[in-house]
Amino acid sequence: MRNAIITASYAPDFERCAILCETIDRLVTGFECHYLLVDMPDKELFAQLEGPKRKILTEAELLPWWMRRIPSMLSPGGRRIWLSPLTVPLHGWHVQQIKRIAAALRLDVDGLLYCDSDTAFVRPFDVQEIWNDDSIRLYRENEGALAAKDAHLHWAAHAARAFGLGDPAGLNHNYVSSIVTWKRQTVVDMCAHMEREHGRSWVSILGATRSFSECMIYGAYVDGVLDGAGHFHDPVTLCSMKWFQPAPSRNEVRAMLDDLEERQVAVGVQSFLPMPAEDFRAAIGGERRAA
Repeated sequence: MRNAIITASYAPDFERCAILCETIDRLVTGFECHYLLVDMPDKELFAQLEGPKRKILTEAELLPWWMRRIPSMLSPGGRRIWLSPLTVPLHGWHVQQIKRIAAALRLDVDGLLYCDSDTAFVRPFDVQEIWNDDSIRLYRENEGALAAKDAHLHWAAHAARAFGLGDPAGLNHNYVSSIVTWKRQTVVDMCAHMEREHGRSWVSILGATRSFSECMIYGAYVDGVLDGAGHFHDPVTLCSMKWFQPAPSRNEVRAMLDDLEERQVAVGVQSFLPMPAEDFRAAIGGERRAA
């Protein structure tokens, strides 16, 4: 199967994204290209990470013409905000999710491995392992949305509305992880299904609220519409992640490495946690990318 890796990032996460790229170059095989999805103001910064198997895709190549980022001088606190006549005002995190879906529509591959830019591979990994014949791996924590933060239930309800599924009670699984795997054709069919259901762009359907998750959307489509066809469920995340405060020390990250399950190949520390990038690199035994 033909596979691509996709990472959405932005300038404040550049150093962490560079570490991810270093570890992909060193440890990951079985893919054609790693695509970095960034905003136009960040393109020049991230261009230094490009190479034979890594390319930049910007918002201009991924977002509809009617969705525009307002100048930072007009934005409260300088935050990046996108306005459109068809969505509520969206912040960077929401737009990153839309870009992750839009990138799948653009690429000519079979499988997609999405990696958050605050993760890093620490074991060799062949992306072909996400396949079992024609079925692709789908991370799913059964009933996980019930035990997670309240946002997960809002995301599940939004996903149910997007596909006209009615009662979202059957979508209470958690599909959110810092590394996820999708089938490209399923993304194409998913967007077409939303547009048939509502008679408008899938971007406007997702962006009707700021309470959505692209991982929950994809999982709801696979399980709620396709009844799991073309996928096999995996309850083990590929990446062990430190999501919440306090920020870990180097030794605590090293302990995460020691505690990895057999099939886990990466670790991550949420980028909002105040752990310097060099501490993270040192903890995972990484080497700085050559200039």
